[in-house]
Amino acid sequence: MNITFFGAAQNVTGSKHLIESNGFRVLLDCGLYQGKRDVSNQLNRKLPFDPASIDAVILSHAHTDHCGMLPILVRDGFKGKIYCTTATMDIAKFILLDSAAVQAQDFLYRTEHAPENQEVFPPFYTKEDVERALSFFEPVPYFRLTEKWQQLNENIRFKFYDAGHILGSAITYLEIKEAGVVKGIGFTGDIGKSGAPILHDPELIEENVDYFISEATYGGREHKPLSVATEQLKALVVEAEKNSSKIIVPAFALGRVQELVYLLHDLTDKGDIPRIPMYVDSPLALNISEVFLKHSEDFNQESWKEFGSRHEQILRFRNLNYIHSIEESKALNTKIGSLMIIASSGMMEGGRILHHLKNNISDSRNTILITGYQAEHTLGRKIQDGITPVRIFDRYYDVKAKVLTIDEFSAHADQPFLLEYIRKLKGLKKLFLVHSELDQSEAFKTIMHQAEPGVSVEIPVLSEKFDLLSS
Repeated sequence: MNITFFGAAQNVTGSKHLIESNGFRVLLDCGLYQGKRDVSNQLNRKLPFDPASIDAVILSHAHTDHCGMLPILVRDGFKGKIYCTTATMDIAKFILLDSAAVQAQDFLYRTEHAPENQEVFPPFYTKEDVERALSFFEPVPYFRLTEKWQQLNENIRFKFYDAGHILGSAITYLEIKEAGVVKGIGFTGDIGKSGAPILHDPELIEENVDYFISEATYGGREHKPLSVATEQLKALVVEAEKNSSKIIVPAFALGRVQELVYLLHDLTDKGDIPRIPMYVDSPLALNISEVFLKHSEDFNQESWKEFGSRHEQILRFRNLNYIHSIEESKALNTKIGSLMIIASSGMMEGGRILHHLKNNISDSRNTILITGYQAEHTLGRKIQDGITPVRIFDRYYDVKAKVLTIDEFSAHADQPFLLEYIRKLKGLKKLFLVHSELDQSEAFKTIMHQAEPGVSVEIPVLSEKFDLLSS
């Protein structure tokens, strides 16, 4: 019984973890790497193992860095099933189709505008590759709804707990029997936080967990209360109306857009912010918002108290507009006066947000509002770190707009919540920290050693393998 870490090892993208037992191979997630373009091309063009050798995939949730390489896996020989929650399956369809479309659009744009001596990488996969991969999905409900395990073979079964990260996100618990020994393995995928809007809090694994694979995105940080972030958001919108300025918000179409719209709706209805025009410029976000409404059984009850009593949809309000066509998106560039544009991608590595940045980043009246984690080497990280000028579509732009980061909107747990969750696990022997840059995972390893000295903590490097029965 062993595990190999083929992604999200000392970085926050490209989640891929391979568990092997008695010749059966289970892949936890199959995500795209997001970062430097040449490195991304190298890591995403081909998988680091034979796809035909994988017997099953368990997908934690539908963010691209967790599911984005599934079309390549299937195209290159995978024949098994891809297990995930029903909501994840519904969302992954739009995420993967959008990923293929954005790759194709960016390829065409760069082909037309890139310097002659600059290589333009072709898309990693096509719409047809995505559609074939979707036929391999097998929906599995949260265990709380059916109390039934999913059997992979006579020695391996698993169940899903709610991860509270995004709609459909799951903590996976595997029970594996090998050489007469039964081991429990837990995997967070990405784990949320308590008290977040819309979703349930993360569920605690009830069984013994010998080995736990945990994200540690904010392993060295503590989030401020959401109320602090809400006050910052209120002040920003009030200032934008006063100065007739624009707020440009790069946001993940899955999760972050819906949470922001929820909060903006609530603040607008209460009269806490003025009704400036707001635009969600992401067909993907619109599609996913519709999926959210389809899966309202996965919402916490707090989400319905206010809006339900007024018979309102939580993701729609009077001054909010969802943009559909490219023509509508382009028209935003000529609008005068205060407004907010929310567009993907969240790390500013592709999609319509690049066009809005290009047109607004050099105006000192404007603000770029960052609401999610920016991976190392991404455009978002460069802007967040104050680098100027920055390259957008192979041209350089001076960053004169104000840059504001509000981490409290992150859907990832912070250090105190992670520590509390992991300390409650029963029988934990070894903890693997993934989906984290090295400074964050090392900070969490230090605090874990202080809190639980009997638990071994590993920070895997890319492609590192561990024998679980001997450890």
